[in-house]
Amino acid sequence: MISTKKHIQQLAAILKAKCICDIVISPGSRSGPLVHTLVTNGFFNCRNIVDERSAGYFAIGLSQVLQKPVVLVCSSGTSTLNYAPAVAEAFYQNIPLVILTADRPAYWINQGENQSIKQNNIYRGFVKKEITIPMGESEKELWFACREINNCINKAVSGNQGPVHINIPMEEPLHDLLPEDLPSVKNIEVSETNTFISENELNKLAKIYNQSGKILILAGQQNPDKYLENILSEFAKKTGAVVLKDQLANLNNTDFCGNVDLLVTSLLSENIAKFKPDLLISFGGKFVSKTLKYFLRENRAKNHWHINIENECTDTYLSLTEIIGVKAKTFFSQILPFAESKNNRFFVRWKEKERQINYLRDEFISQIGFCDLSVFGYLQRYIPENSVLHLGNSSSVRYALLFNTLRDVEYFSNRGVSGIDGSMSTAVGFNSESGKINTLVLGDLSFFYDSNALWNKYIRDNLRIIVINNAGGNIFSMIKGISDSPAFKEHFFTENRFSVKEIAKIFKLDYFIASEKNELETALQEFYSQKQKKAAILEVFTDAELNAKTFKELFVAVKNVK
Repeated sequence: MISTKKHIQQLAAILKAKCICDIVISPGSRSGPLVHTLVTNGFFNCRNIVDERSAGYFAIGLSQVLQKPVVLVCSSGTSTLNYAPAVAEAFYQNIPLVILTADRPAYWINQGENQSIKQNNIYRGFVKKEITIPMGESEKELWFACREINNCINKAVSGNQGPVHINIPMEEPLHDLLPEDLPSVKNIEVSETNTFISENELNKLAKIYNQSGKILILAGQQNPDKYLENILSEFAKKTGAVVLKDQLANLNNTDFCGNVDLLVTSLLSENIAKFKPDLLISFGGKFVSKTLKYFLRENRAKNHWHINIENECTDTYLSLTEIIGVKAKTFFSQILPFAESKNNRFFVRWKEKERQINYLRDEFISQIGFCDLSVFGYLQRYIPENSVLHLGNSSSVRYALLFNTLRDVEYFSNRGVSGIDGSMSTAVGFNSESGKINTLVLGDLSFFYDSNALWNKYIRDNLRIIVINNAGGNIFSMIKGISDSPAFKEHFFTENRFSVKEIAKIFKLDYFIASEKNELETALQEFYSQKQKKAAILEVFTDAELNAKTFKELFVAVKNVK
């Protein structure tokens, strides 16, 4: 059965022709023609998430694990606005979403009609393309819509991928159906091409490279890519370049330098000239570390090349001199034969500093009480290999990135916009199609903010949620100046007196609790035991004042290391 509305028939048929089959639907009447048509066709895999805000983030996680576009479908009015945070996150993480919003006819907007708002260009600035489908069904209007739908969906997966928006005004009746199959449609395809650097350009870049004594490569947030990791390793070994990455870059090679926040903090008391790069090469998404940004802005490289396939001018470190419009693995593969071998003094200097910092960190943690920092130390021992780790924002991701990358673990976090609002929904969406153990580590405020992430039937038994409950927004305790304000406790820290236990009970998840070392170790053993057959939540209670104190003391110790 399909809707009688020809534009809906055509849209569904184009999605099918492009093999886009994963749909996340939030219920509503105005979107009925879309829902009827997509659900009753056996090709589409439709999921239902009531809360549109949660549904948007769920779709992000689903797209990440499937590595292909996911479609969002909602009704009109505020439901469309509720997608906005996830749309922004997808835009800045380059995640392909196709957002289908039902709408009232234009003549009813601002006329007192129910659930009607201005939906045209509602996500302006956060989508790669937006279109509104005409309501008329003449041959030319259908041709026009077909062309625009094809173009819009193709944009989602071209270059730097990202979300696109198709707004669909519809008149009543909305629920009339036909016992027919989807119509034949024209699928306008985009040929897959590989862009390469010209020989002249390679010679120019190689000359600059070969004149640069100290080379620093920044690997930002990205999905795992074994080929890129291997070619990057070859490049670093030949050239003595330092590859600096945090866990979200998903690069496991131990020759690369991690623990960025601690590592760069330790340089501030050093002769910085020894660590300042002559040539900076960056690719991927954002780094979590503010200290890194400060260091590179204050100690600017003579040349900075940013690798970006859409030639975007991203000058994070105030030193950009060249935008290289190819994929990172293409760049390193092409320039490797042109790069002269160099001594590895710069590399050895960075690795020795990393070794010192890791030793200091481990010694420091062995001597502190039970707090957030020590909890993350325990998690390092128990999170299993060949699993997926999702990190909530604010203090959770910052703590996790103070440690070494776990072996064969994939790391994900909503660092496009870095909000706390959808961490759990994204993890649940990813986990819904993942066969590995998926661990989410987040704070108590993030958990409660996004508790509707558990309000669906797609929670799988391999999901593990660890909530660090420090009774509020502990990240603000770590920021200089805020904790001295009279407004701190109520309006920044936002004291929380609730436990997640009852929410675990409501959604029928197993519940574990720990508030000291022995309890935590016992809980983690059971939590990751093969006997644990259900999705589970572990709530770890820590003291906010001790958390802030130990965190600051660690960084003071690092600053003083020689």
